[in-house]
Amino acid sequence: MREVFQQELREVRERLVEIAGLVADSIDNATRAFNESNVSLAETVIADDAKIDAAAAELDELAINILARQQPVARDLRVVVSALRISASLERMGDMSEHIAQLARYRFPDKVVPKSLRGTFKEMGALDVEIARKLVELLETEDVAIAEHIRNEDDKIDALHLSVFDKVLGETWKGEAIDTVDATLASRYHERFADHAVSISKKVQYLATGDWVPVD
Repeated sequence: MREVFQQELREVRERLVEIAGLVADSIDNATRAFNESNVSLAETVIADDAKIDAAAAELDELAINILARQQPVARDLRVVVSALRISASLERMGDMSEHIAQLARYRFPDKVVPKSLRGTFKEMGALDVEIARKLVELLETEDVAIAEHIRNEDDKIDALHLSVFDKVLGETWKGEAIDTVDATLASRYHERFADHAVSISKKVQYLATGDWVPVD
């Protein structure tokens, strides 16, 4: 029975990595659709979000089943409970990708934001993709150095997020009302995507070291 339990725990970890991989592909496609006004790619992201939702729901069912049957304790309990919380964050990251793709679809064939902000969003998108790929690696290895890297990259996204607000609220902003709304929403989606990754990295760091990283 112990071997069965350990195999189930391995399956939990493997499924988390699998979902994180789906999320990384999703944000990669979403940011390219956003920056390139690629409606076909946007439609792919929107359709594929159901796969992320289904995978997260299946993982949750497995974790709850383990809790009910195995009644884990100590680190094993932390692994299962953390998996439930990480699954929820990954699902929300998929939603953020979908929202970014939806903006691209709504504004097609035009680009979502004015030219003056496109460089900023291209940089934010690249950082989100890097964070998502690093998150897959973190879930595979529990390397706390990767968790720190994710937090540092999130700081860069936060700074870019603030710069978008400074731009749209500034006196030189020439955008229409819809441009202001789109830029604000898009920036928030990029920023929240990274925030969820930081939340996951803190949980993994706790599992690896036993030390909880407080919320900033």
